[in-house]
Amino acid sequence: MRFLAFQAYLRLMQFDRHLTRGNFSIVHDIVRNYRQPSAVASHDVVERVCRAVNLACIWYWKEALCLQRSAATVCLLRQCGVAATLVIGVQSLPFKAHAWVEVDGRVVNEKPYLPDMYMVLDRC
Repeated sequence: MRFLAFQAYLRLMQFDRHLTRGNFSIVHDIVRNYRQPSAVASHDVVERVCRAVNLACIWYWKEALCLQRSAATVCLLRQCGVAATLVIGVQSLPFKAHAWVEVDGRVVNEKPYLPDMYMVLDRC
């Protein structure tokens, strides 16, 4: 678990660096081009990765944005052989944007009703 949390921390740093510089497209490209396994999702692996990212967020020196956290989660899940999708959605009134992770069409790192609250802009 420690090694996975350390990897999550490094991913948070990587994506934070790009987002701080306004390079959303680089984050998007990294996630979109990260190899997508075709394996069936193991609930245990998904749960361990989500816990590791949450732990890394606790130790991260500033608040991790939902996009940063979700991008890190997707990359780690894919690294562990789980086919995961980064979903970016928006809400019109009040305007809000949000990112989350889905595995087999199910939200894994947020509340399960998020897709009902946001219009999906992109899946990668």
